Amino acid sequence: MIEMKVAGIALDAATRSPIVLLKDGTDRRALPIYIGQDQAKAIISVLENQVPPRPLTHDLFVNLMESWDMALDRVVIHSLQDNTFYAVLIVNQGEAKREIDARPSDAIAIALRTNSPIWVMEEVLADASIPVDRDADEAERKAFREFLDQLSPEDFSQRGRFSSEEAQ
Repeated sequence: MIEMKVAGIALDAATRSPIVLLKDGTDRRALPIYIGQDQAKAIISVLENQVPPRPLTHDLFVNLMESWDMALDRVVIHSLQDNTFYAVLIVNQGEAKREIDARPSDAIAIALRTNSPIWVMEEVLADASIPVDRDADEAERKAFREFLDQLSPEDFSQRGRFSSEEAQ
């Protein structure tokens, strides 16, 4: 799993649909997730430190968790099926740990309100992420190719390099 941070909300140029954009810690990969208008507003309100006069739905959920001595441990976006992302809230209540199914947009809105981490399974990133820093990606590929060009078959042979004590 890779920990991701909310980079912001964007609008799809063609459909004008909101997209929440998650980025990894190196800012090399981004995961765009299409969300609804209401969820976009819920995420933006936290990003902009807006406090509503009365609790909104996500605030209510956080208030309920707090009153029942529950804490959000993390959000995990675990799969992508038929262009739909799936997530769970990992919630602790004392020694008990529970997974609660959630839409990623709602999970992200709650994670932001509780300062909880957002994790994405590597398979999901492999299927749906977009590169952010193409120059760094190309430099990494070039360095790897140079490394491979300098390898010889002897580099793979371990015979005689370790004593019998070191091998154990």
